[in-house]
Amino acid sequence: MKNNPHLTKDQRRKLKEETLKGWELVQATARLCAMNMLLHGIGPSDDEREVPIESGEDALRTEPSRHAEVVVTNPPFGKKSSITVVNEEGDTDRQTLTYNRPDFWTTTSNKQLNFVQHVKSLLKIHGRAAVVVPDNVLFEGGAGETVRRKLLHECDLHTLLRLPTGIFYAQGVKANVLFFDRKPGSDKPWTKTVWIYDFRTNIHFTLKTKRVARKDLDEFVECYRPGDRHNRKPTWSEKTPEGRWRPYSFEDILARDKVSLDIFWLRDESLEDSANLPEPHELAEEIAEDLRSALGQIESVLGDLAARPARE
Repeated sequence: MKNNPHLTKDQRRKLKEETLKGWELVQATARLCAMNMLLHGIGPSDDEREVPIESGEDALRTEPSRHAEVVVTNPPFGKKSSITVVNEEGDTDRQTLTYNRPDFWTTTSNKQLNFVQHVKSLLKIHGRAAVVVPDNVLFEGGAGETVRRKLLHECDLHTLLRLPTGIFYAQGVKANVLFFDRKPGSDKPWTKTVWIYDFRTNIHFTLKTKRVARKDLDEFVECYRPGDRHNRKPTWSEKTPEGRWRPYSFEDILARDKVSLDIFWLRDESLEDSANLPEPHELAEEIAEDLRSALGQIESVLGDLAARPARE
């Protein structure tokens, strides 16, 4: 944007000092982020003015005081929000957090579902969002189904990108990117079609030996058609069953169990053809990632159980 030759001096100042804003709970991380932005010429030059990163407060606690035209975020992963409480004797305890906000569609301790609701609240009408979420947001029942139904109705959830494993530092993460636009109130659902790009099935990356690169997303960007979404064309058909880009109508998704968005159609070659298996060290690394992820989930459950009062 800053290289646009048609920007006026005032527009360039606004782009530098007022356009970009971030939120971060951990203060040390916020300082690093603010420094990085300032070193790249983002943010006010006057030291007396606020830095472009807000920190120190849980963004999920209260309704946003200002709204944005674009929200791009990879919120912290983890199924539940919790806090550590220290009592008078110095003993620690973990307590599950729920957020009772009037602007939320539902109350839940699922951190990712809360972030999806929070991002929707952050957007101006017709604002755009891209949010990284784990798989459970796509299929979880209860509060998850409520959030999905409301998201499909009140926003235009137009794109879902299924990400491969092996691209995050957190081990074994299965994630997706939800792209949606906030819309005005309406009796009819805004979502008409959800386009899904499967960038996961039969695709393998690692952080050390085979890192994901920008060129690996070229086909998705071409299919996405930025600025021309209404002229999208699927790469999947009965004649091209290996196509990774496929539309699903609102009615198709509504008919699925729990309005699940966990949709895939490609044949997983690793389950059928041993000749196409990844290298042994890659397989071992993926197994280790899955085990670490499972262990983390078990420890989370144990923490919740330990926080409950003992039965009489």
